[in-house]
Amino acid sequence: MDFQNILNLGVGAAIAVFGWFARELWVAVKELKEDIHKIEVELPSHYLRKDEFAEAMKEVKEMLGKIFDKLDDKADK
Repeated sequence: MDFQNILNLGVGAAIAVFGWFARELWVAVKELKEDIHKIEVELPSHYLRKDEFAEAMKEVKEMLGKIFDKLDDKADK
């Protein structure tokens, strides 16, 4: 075999390995995009939104205010 054939085989093998690696990266990125999309869809159903938390805390603060007012009235007597 002459030098040109060896060079062609080496370059061909390198390109084949690079192509396989690029394909694996492409598939991995595609799967990651799908996973991120699933998370984006499911996230609001699993976690409490900021405005819902604020409303719940407002109710708790009002109830605590009433309790402390009653305790203050009780302590005065």
